[in-house]
Amino acid sequence: MTAAMYISDFESRTQTPRQDEQRAEQQKAWDIAATVVDPEIPVLSIADLGILRDVKVTQEHGTGQHVKVTITPTYSGCPAMDAIRDDLKTAFTKEGYADVEVALVLAPAWSTDWMTDAGKQKLQEYGIAPPTGKSHAARHAGPIRLTMAVKCPQCSSLNTKELTRFGSTSCKALYVCQDCKEPFDYFKVL
Repeated sequence: MTAAMYISDFESRTQTPRQDEQRAEQQKAWDIAATVVDPEIPVLSIADLGILRDVKVTQEHGTGQHVKVTITPTYSGCPAMDAIRDDLKTAFTKEGYADVEVALVLAPAWSTDWMTDAGKQKLQEYGIAPPTGKSHAARHAGPIRLTMAVKCPQCSSLNTKELTRFGSTSCKALYVCQDCKEPFDYFKVL
């Protein structure tokens, strides 16, 4: 048993019923927030996209529970943030939480590295080529990166061509497959 496992095991054995309730409440709140989808790509939840950063539930004296959800936009000025904020408040209100705060944080900047593998798979199935590789944020000095071909989400061909660097949103580029001739969005590595 590693030290971390021992500590985790020790903590779970020494939890009070109140701490267990708090942990369950935190998980419930995270699960509620994770149901909210990106309005621009409705097959992705904000958890899949990696913009859901934190959810905290605190007990306020006399006013009940306060929920604070922290999100990071995919890029500064992303127009979806207002809709996501409203959708979060609606989701929590439907579950009985009256006091909901949504905080927008810009640092550290969001990166496609934060997307879940499940989210990338959902993009592929939706017809958007998911980001490949690591973002600039994850790079350090060293070898020069080469741009790799983008795989067509329709026929899996690598014979694709970028039509425009900016597609339906700033996060995506527009590509066309030279084999099946279908245009598709590519979620850029950011």
